[in-house]
Amino acid sequence: MAVRDAGARIGTNIEQVIEGKHETIRLGLAVLLAEGHLLIEDVPGVGKTTFAKALARSIDCSVRRVQFTPDLLPSDVTGVSVYNAEERDFEFKPGPVFANIVVGDEINRASPKTQAAMLECMAERQVTVDGETYGLESPFMVMATQNPIDMEGTYPLPEAQRDRFTARISMGYPDRRAEVAMLSEHAAVDPLDSLRPVSDATEIRSLIAGVRAVYVSDAIKEYAVDLSEATRRSGDVRLGASPRASLQLLRSAKAWAALGGREYVIPDDLQYLLVPVLAHRLLLTAEAHVAGRSPADLLRRIAQVTPIPGTSPSGSY
Repeated sequence: MAVRDAGARIGTNIEQVIEGKHETIRLGLAVLLAEGHLLIEDVPGVGKTTFAKALARSIDCSVRRVQFTPDLLPSDVTGVSVYNAEERDFEFKPGPVFANIVVGDEINRASPKTQAAMLECMAERQVTVDGETYGLESPFMVMATQNPIDMEGTYPLPEAQRDRFTARISMGYPDRRAEVAMLSEHAAVDPLDSLRPVSDATEIRSLIAGVRAVYVSDAIKEYAVDLSEATRRSGDVRLGASPRASLQLLRSAKAWAALGGREYVIPDDLQYLLVPVLAHRLLLTAEAHVAGRSPADLLRRIAQVTPIPGTSPSGSY
């Protein structure tokens, strides 16, 4: 109940800035409480960065923003050791990843070398510079935005880095009512300026502990593995979901259940999260692309035909 109430409070605060995106906001909160990272992909101007900033400002934690550009260096992200003449020794100057919430704007505009600098901190919550390892604070979350890769000046994220993101979401265009309301309320003032924190790092750590305690039955664990294995067996897929993907799916389901006021995971949680958690990890065959099939289409089909615990199969992939 504590997770549900806190999630509702934070979500309502974010909705002062992002209107008409209740489920998207809840999914972002689920990723935070699952100790994961969020990739927000969509065309420019639909509120990707605004959502990331609103979530960061709703939590009284340290927040750093990185604008990824082609000339950004790895040391600009992780930090660098500089020589201190007074101490006659090298001193480490932390980079922007040393924060609770790191907002990476347009991450796919940076070079692959700079993108790779994010791998260690996202996977292991630490940074190694000049042979020294520095731990990152908890909570720690990377919220990265990216434009579609068919736009000019973008570098597709490598498979290894996409796999580090717990979920990928798309903001989408607002409905007519929400867009008219935005024109009325946001034209004269930026609502981010008046947004105040409604939570802090201590509470978020407590909520994360609550999510870890959510019960998952053996049948649900097997169901999660069945869903991931189905992607690996599909003839439309060159690269299926990894074991890390199965783990992230289960962690996200625990957070989703807690936000819904439950202390246990049900199959519906996994089915709802299947596309946002797994779609960006799959590589389809050339034939599937030519036929116009997408990872989301494949995952929806898998959800339909994979037997739910206690039922029988309903078809093929």
